[in-house]
This record gives sequence, C-alpha cells and structure tokens, in this order.
Amino acid sequence: MDIATIVNGLLGPEGRREPYPLYEELRALGPVVQTDEYMVMVTGHEEADEVLRTPAFGVIDPELATRFEPDYLEHPGQTLLGDSILQRNAPDHGRMRSLISSVFTPRRVAALEPAVTAAVDALLDELAEHGDGPVDFLDAFAFRLPIGVICELLGVPEQDRHLFRPLAADLTVTLEALVEDAELVAADRAAGELSQYFAELAARRRADPKDDLVSALVATADADPQRLSDTELLANLALLLVAGFETTGNLLGNALALLLRHPDTAARLREGALDPAALVDEVLRFDSPVQLTSRIALTEGLTVGGMPVPLHTGVLLLIGAANRDPRRYADPGRFDPDRAAGRPLSFGGGPHYCLGAQLARLEATAALPALLRRFPDLAAAGPAVWRERLVLRGYRTLPVTLTGGAAEPSSR
Repeated sequence: MDIATIVNGLLGPEGRREPYPLYEELRALGPVVQTDEYMVMVTGHEEADEVLRTPAFGVIDPELATRFEPDYLEHPGQTLLGDSILQRNAPDHGRMRSLISSVFTPRRVAALEPAVTAAVDALLDELAEHGDGPVDFLDAFAFRLPIGVICELLGVPEQDRHLFRPLAADLTVTLEALVEDAELVAADRAAGELSQYFAELAARRRADPKDDLVSALVATADADPQRLSDTELLANLALLLVAGFETTGNLLGNALALLLRHPDTAARLREGALDPAALVDEVLRFDSPVQLTSRIALTEGLTVGGMPVPLHTGVLLLIGAANRDPRRYADPGRFDPDRAAGRPLSFGGGPHYCLGAQLARLEATAALPALLRRFPDLAAAGPAVWRERLVLRGYRTLPVTLTGGAAEPSSR
C-alpha cells in the first residue's frame, strides 16, 4: 500500500474508527516517512519522543496559521485555542505556561484525591439507580466525573456544568485533520459561548475571589497584564476546561471497553491484584485518547530519524502508532497491563507535556477499580459506537448493564 492510500484511509470513516492496521502499513515503510514536500509522518516511538522534546519543532501558532490558512482569523473556533498554551511557541508559551503551572500545581492536584473519591462514589450511587436496565457509561459516568472535577478546580458553579460537554465536543473538532464546514460553524459558536461564559465568570471572581483556579489566574493577570492578557486568560480557561474532561472521558471509556473484553484483567483489578496505575498506563499505550499531534520545523537544519526536515515542514506524530512501536514494546498489539516498558507518549512530552496528566491519572485510577467493585457483573449491553475522529479517539456510546447491583457500599 502506498503512502497516499494509507493517508486517505486514515482520513476516511473506517480508518478513523480502526486506525491501527493502517499504522502498521505505514510503519512498514519506516519510522519516518515523507508524505509530500511539506509533510513527514512519524510512527517510531524514539523519533516521536525526539520531536516532542526538541523546542525547534514547534506548534503551528497563530502567526504561522494565518500564513498557511487565509481564513484562520475568521473563525473563533480556531483562534480561541490559538491564544492558549496549546498553540503557542516560545517565548509566549513559556510565559503563559509558567503562570498556569504556578496555580495548577502537583500539590494542588494531589490534594484533590479525597474530592475525586467522593465524586466517584456519588456517581456510582447514581449509576445504581438505573437498576438492571442498560445505561450509556459515557453519559452516566465517564464524562460526568472529569467535568465535575475540572469544574470544581476551576470554580465553575455546579448548576452550569451541564453546559460544557456539547460545547467541548463542538470546539475540539478544530483539532482534527479534516473539518467539515458545518462542524466549523458549530465550533465557532461553541468558542463564542465559552469565551462569554469565562469572561462573565472572571468578572465575578474579580469582584468576589474564591479559592479556585479562575480566581488565581484572574489575580495573576490583573497584577501583570503583560504576562497574561485578557484574551489569553479566556483562551487558557477554555483550554483547561475542555482538555480537563474530553481526553479523560475518552480514557475512561476506552479503559472500560478493554476491561469488558479482558474479564481476567477486570477481575484482577476488582480484587486488588492489579495496580490501577499500571492498567491506566497500558490503556493509554494500547488505545490512546490522543492519537495524533503535530509539530512544524521552526528552524533550518533539523532532522527526524536521519531524515532532513526543512524549515516550515510539518511533522505529524502518530502517537497511537508510536505507542505500539515493536522496537519499544514487545508484542505491542497485545493488551498487557503487566508490561513494564515505561510510560507511553499519550500525554506528549517536552515543553508541551500535558499539564493535566496527573489529574487524568488520578481520576482514572480512582474510578476504574471502584466501578468494578461496586458492579462486579457489569457487562456490555450492545455494540459500542466509536466517534469518527482521528485525533481524539473515543466512543460515542458505550452501553452497559449493571446487573449484580451494589456489591460494595460507597465510602461517602
């Protein structure tokens, strides 16, 4: 299969649902392949890690985007996240990230463990109310948990939290490789609603500060507007919200689907014989919620895996393929939580390593064992349906039955 056929396959509906066979076709051509004079694709773990950790491979920031996409500035769905740390290079990226990381600290995240446990227990209690009937795990649990946690951290009132899942789904389509016109219209609308919401919330926190991230970032921005503008404040709040649950919700869904297909692994997790952190790492490796990220050569003279990458050449990092590189992982197509080969690249690496990685791991390691202990007979209730996206991989629906009821009371 030639490169063009593989790329077209990945962009098609079947390739987005099941990209792994196509990754292997691409890998057979080498860990780094040139798709055209402006783009290379990377399937190798070592090579992808090298690119992620090399600052000279940057992201397509607003300045570059306006050069390559003439209508970029016309779409708030694109420009909103373009003003965040997700799509900024040095020095802007470091300036903003240092401020956000100063309030989004590992200590602050670790201190959330009791709140995360309580949120898991509360959602399990609500799940139990569904009885023996089928329930969509994604709607009832997988997305509600991270939405509740990140909103609590940010300081978003509970009565507003139902607003954000559809807005995030509409906005994050702009991260995909192909975006339909109707999807871009929906993304623009979502960006406008999120910007307005956080502008109003920031104004309320200026008048009445709380112990939350919005208040902390507002205070930081007000103290030194040169370090964080109002536009950047809103963009990064929207990013923290969207990234705070979109990928974690998919992680929980992908994990449960794998556990349903591997009942022995599920039993070990339920019985405490399997480290939840090891399970989460293997889910991230085997079926990453983030399958692809991109970089661009910001200077001349760069190479990847020995291949020259001229200035402004794009580099597509196929994270899902790199996480199954046989040079890094033995028998990579086998789901094996007992493997000990280091963490996968699912949260990125280098300057843009995901700020929320620790929080996502905390939520998943708390939720999955508790879910299986509470509902030991949990089972699939019909076929799961994938979302047809390549970059952010997850299910659209994951129906389950909770037969067996509450085997372990909540700890609330």
